[in-house]
Amino acid sequence: MPALLLLAIKVILTVTVVLLTVAYCVYAERKVIGHMQQRPGPQFVGWRGLLQSPADVLKLIIKEDIVPTKADKFIHFIAPVLCLVPAVLALAPIPFNKSGSLLIADINIGVLYILAVSELGIFGIILAGWGSNSKYSLMGAMRSAAQMVSYEVALGLSLVGVFMMSGSMSMVEISKAQSGSVWYILPQFLGFFVYCVAAVAETNRTPFDLPEAETELVAGFHVEYSGMKFAFFFLAEYTNMIVVSSIAATCFLGGASGWLLPPLVWYLIKVYAFLFIFFWLRATFPRYRYDQLMEIGWKFLIPLALANVVITALIKAYI
Repeated sequence: MPALLLLAIKVILTVTVVLLTVAYCVYAERKVIGHMQQRPGPQFVGWRGLLQSPADVLKLIIKEDIVPTKADKFIHFIAPVLCLVPAVLALAPIPFNKSGSLLIADINIGVLYILAVSELGIFGIILAGWGSNSKYSLMGAMRSAAQMVSYEVALGLSLVGVFMMSGSMSMVEISKAQSGSVWYILPQFLGFFVYCVAAVAETNRTPFDLPEAETELVAGFHVEYSGMKFAFFFLAEYTNMIVVSSIAATCFLGGASGWLLPPLVWYLIKVYAFLFIFFWLRATFPRYRYDQLMEIGWKFLIPLALANVVITALIKAYI
């Protein structure tokens, strides 16, 4: 099979599976939070509500696309695309098995590539806030810019210890380095904690969902969007959740390594476990104030991440 055709098949399969996962992540989240809060969640469309996600997709497709009169129409159109495309591009170096054959591209700086590409999504959020010509949208966009830039520092530093232990930034090599040995969640527990908190903030999820604070900003940066443009923002959000969960599974939990079960099954179990934690946090914690959000990032997480780098360096040098 020609290499180009094989690559095209991998891209199509990866994007299709991720988008289907995103559709049912919404259903799973509503079910999980519903049961945690003693309510059933979706249950009328299809058996136990299983067709609720396809119904939501159909509704968004046929819904009218409304553009504010004084909005910048081109920016209003391009902003959702600029959010979704970087999230999808970040899927390229994620390995779904031990050998790395089930991935689109094995990049020797794969983790840095994911962090860099994912951060481009912030431009879509800023443009959505600016192009909508709404003070609520603009306020949500500015909050998101400050939040994502701040927590990107802590998130990147939390992975430095993993790079030092594995000797590589390739997702495949980091996964292989943990195969048959201790997963990095044990020696890098401090980095793992920092990564988890920063990942929740990076994806604008509860309790750090300040850019979408409906009690303050109506709905934040996407308040003036409807139909498929609105759906693109949520596709990007849930795709980013899958990406950060995949990084955590690869860098701290050994990737596809495990016992008895096939490697792909192990990988999916770890990713879905992290997605469940996202749902659990949303059902449990109230939203932080914005000053608390920034203090946690700059005064707590970044010093912890730096301490983890120093400790890892000392261990590597003297033990």
